[in-house]
Amino acid sequence: MKNFSLMRISIWVYLALFFSYLLGPLVIMSVTAFNSPGFPRAAPWECLTFEWFSALFQDERILNGIKNSILVGVGTVTLSVSMGLAGALMLTQIWPKLRATYYTIIIAPILIPGVVIGISTLVFWDRVNRMFGLDADSFLSNGLFLTIIGQSTFIASYCMLVLVARLQRYDTGLTEAALDLGATHAQAFRKVLLPFMRPAIASAAVLAFLASFENYNTTTFTFGEYPTLTIELAQKVRYGITPAISALAFIIVLLTVFAALFNEAHIRRKELVAAARKSATVEELGSGNFRLPGFLSSNTAAVVLVVVAMMTIAVVGSATVYSPQQCIADVKEQKRMETEVRIQELRQRRADEAARRAAEQADQAEQEPAVEAAPKPSNNSGFGGVFAPGALQDDGADASEEEPEKPGNDSGFGSVFDPNALQSE
Repeated sequence: MKNFSLMRISIWVYLALFFSYLLGPLVIMSVTAFNSPGFPRAAPWECLTFEWFSALFQDERILNGIKNSILVGVGTVTLSVSMGLAGALMLTQIWPKLRATYYTIIIAPILIPGVVIGISTLVFWDRVNRMFGLDADSFLSNGLFLTIIGQSTFIASYCMLVLVARLQRYDTGLTEAALDLGATHAQAFRKVLLPFMRPAIASAAVLAFLASFENYNTTTFTFGEYPTLTIELAQKVRYGITPAISALAFIIVLLTVFAALFNEAHIRRKELVAAARKSATVEELGSGNFRLPGFLSSNTAAVVLVVVAMMTIAVVGSATVYSPQQCIADVKEQKRMETEVRIQELRQRRADEAARRAAEQADQAEQEPAVEAAPKPSNNSGFGGVFAPGALQDDGADASEEEPEKPGNDSGFGSVFDPNALQSE
């Protein structure tokens, strides 16, 4: 029993640590969106403010990036889901011995780095553009076109995996029965296979849009004049970010939570309706008067969704009437006073340090004895003044003061060695 209790405690501790590690950064970033400092931080808390949301909606670059991301996402979803569905149908109908090879070829783009795909897409379509002799501003060089093509290259593989998982549970006898009843292949696909694949197609579309929306490695080589949101955020990070980025992250997280809760509530409602149909009588089913469960009836996800929606409405309503200017002014005044106190403390510390050093120098001067003057060196070495330090200087000074003697003719050779002898001759 003790071992079982210890195991349960360990599991709960592990789950707490796991979700803290997983959701902790999102919570901290969401908190920074409501703090007043100019740099995103959760502590110390200063003032509650909604100005960063206003700054976000006034940022033209971010809004333009969001618009481009939505356009690229829609194009990528259309192309990727179509390619993925075609690949999934081909995989289920191809010759069995070729399925492994075909599957490997289709999955290969997932294993290729996004940087390689981006560079390859740019180089390939540039060569195609030159081959047809088109201008640099042609459709094949458009940033939206290149980004959609580059992202669809590997996102289609994800879509195919989702669709193949659904298609493996499809009974091909339904298509054969439709063909036997006179339907064409297009009618059998549209009225039998496509409704069965609709949930998988929706899942693949959501996956493709999210993968396109957050893609950076491939997009950074292909966006051209249409930078997406991830490109704009990366460029802003290089020069410093503001809590407006945290506000954007909070909005994305909130929309994700709304979508997840709505989907869960919808699934739960379908289960409750199915249970109500099973318990209804034949007359009630025929007349359609059987009791359907309410949206909030036994639906926890729907209750949480309503609570989150009400909290969001309350926050938005508070943001329209709340003004943090007085709080921000008080915080600035408090920071100014703290700065002045720190400056005064620093000046006092420096003055005390200077006084202490002056006192130490005075004490050292009083303790040290007076140093006698060094004696002048004497010439009692036995060699006169030859080794005196100023002997050479004195001799040089005397020699410079005396006039040079005129060379005479006392050498015994007459005027033969006179320097002017040749000139006079």
